[in-house]
Amino acid sequence: MRNRIFADLDRVVALGGGHGLGRVMSSLSSLGSRLTGIVTTTDNGGSTGRIRRAEGGIAWGDMRNCLNQLITEPSVASAMFEYRFGGNGELSGHNLGNLMLKALDHLSVRPLEAINLIRNLLKVDAFLIPMSEHPVDLMAIDSHDHEVYGEVNIDQLDLPPKELMLYPTVPATREAVEAIGEADLILIGPGSFYTSLIPLLLIKELAQALRRTPAPVVYIGNLGRELSPAAAGLSLPAKLALMEQYVGKKIIDAVVVGPNADVSGMEGRVVIQEPLEASDIKYRHDRHLLRVALEKAIQALG
Repeated sequence: MRNRIFADLDRVVALGGGHGLGRVMSSLSSLGSRLTGIVTTTDNGGSTGRIRRAEGGIAWGDMRNCLNQLITEPSVASAMFEYRFGGNGELSGHNLGNLMLKALDHLSVRPLEAINLIRNLLKVDAFLIPMSEHPVDLMAIDSHDHEVYGEVNIDQLDLPPKELMLYPTVPATREAVEAIGEADLILIGPGSFYTSLIPLLLIKELAQALRRTPAPVVYIGNLGRELSPAAAGLSLPAKLALMEQYVGKKIIDAVVVGPNADVSGMEGRVVIQEPLEASDIKYRHDRHLLRVALEKAIQALG
């Protein structure tokens, strides 16, 4: 029997946040409605943070970023969604897409409904699901046993935190749990380790779903050095060990990394190591190269 390829998979689920998840999903956008992204919603910086402080609700920035990267048909709606206000006024720095999502959130029964309305408006076929539909922030206990509140502050830690948690404790979005349960392949990363990837694993129902899934799990490593000093010092084995500690089981079957990554300590896992850099921005993944590398991982996993 030949090895599997993306065409054989009915459900692919990608987990993450920020630019990383959007890049993965855009590289696999040809999967259409067979692709689902589960998005981190703990951002408290920039336009998203300002909206949350003023209006409450979940963080929309990572969701907007994913939607932006999945737009394939430019339109007036997509131009509006991508618009960022300049100048020095009260709207300066705000992304109109964040405001549109927040407005639709007010008009909808639940955040997922608002996301689906925007997906339809922008003609995005892939599904996007927030990790939780409840407002939540990331918290850490630093190396001096002090509480550190919010993604922005956690990203500035010099040393790895002793503990990470969500405040308050929130349930997972039901559809996110179902997507993991139905997945044929699960992708985690790339992205800011402590603030884009770990928050997803801190939700009890998502961790439980990852423990139970029979689907192979592939970790996609970053290409550039992380801006977070604490995360930048972590080795690849340390990252995998910490993720699996939060999940409660060894789940990562394969890693896809660039040629400069140190892959020592990867015994028992499939390693796909090859050039993945985009020609314009070296720390971003080239969409085609990433898809090819992921296909190699699928084939190696059988």
